[in-house]
Amino acid sequence: MSTETPTAPGTTPPAAGTAAETGARTPQAAGIITDARQRIDDLDGRIIGLVQERMAVSAVIQRERLTSGGRRVNLSREMEILAHYRDQLGKPGTALAMTLLELSRGQI
Repeated sequence: MSTETPTAPGTTPPAAGTAAETGARTPQAAGIITDARQRIDDLDGRIIGLVQERMAVSAVIQRERLTSGGRRVNLSREMEILAHYRDQLGKPGTALAMTLLELSRGQI
């Protein structure tokens, strides 16, 4: 099943990055938006890779803590992380940090 929007007979569909596709009102703005979206996609890929790396490092810490007789979670360290994200990003930073912590160590 095609998800493409049909075009009227005798017309051509808009090219990638056109004003219609980006919501822009000029071709220049559409080009800027298309380029910026590509940059965001690239950044998202890097962010995902960094989150995966953070998860792997956290797994090492948890394993070492547990094998040495410690607890799986260090709440004072988590409070430091939450404060750091909040200080840098405001209230939404706390939610982001909570998500990263949950991804890295699971739910408490």
